[in-house]
Amino acid sequence: MKGLSQLVALLTGLLFGLGMMISGMVDPHRVLGFLDIAGAWDPSLMFVMGGALAVFLPVYLLVIKKRSAPVCAETFEVSNNKVIDKKLVGGAVLFGLGWGIAGICPGPAVTSTFGLNPSMLVFIVMMLIGMGAGAALVKRQ
Repeated sequence: MKGLSQLVALLTGLLFGLGMMISGMVDPHRVLGFLDIAGAWDPSLMFVMGGALAVFLPVYLLVIKKRSAPVCAETFEVSNNKVIDKKLVGGAVLFGLGWGIAGICPGPAVTSTFGLNPSMLVFIVMMLIGMGAGAALVKRQ
């Protein structure tokens, strides 16, 4: 099952990345335009998300929701953590600030590295440094 799981992850990742590239969501200016609701708002991201939901929702309702077990694993892995603590809120705030300042979230940033965009490569390196620093801080506590 592990090989099938990795193949599914590869194919869905490629599909996601291709969709992000085709829709233009790897362009930080477009993402910043969507976040600029008080200025020159660009609603195109909303249409991309709506299109994705229009494809996903019927598949979810007709196929995925009815499954009692996942295709590539023994059981579904669902977190039992229901606690909203300082660590969760702080991490979410930092993630949101990074996304807002850079104008791009990690998925499209990774996708855009294939275009060898120097600013995206710097973003990825800084993101990895931040992830390492966060992991070190959590381990230290």
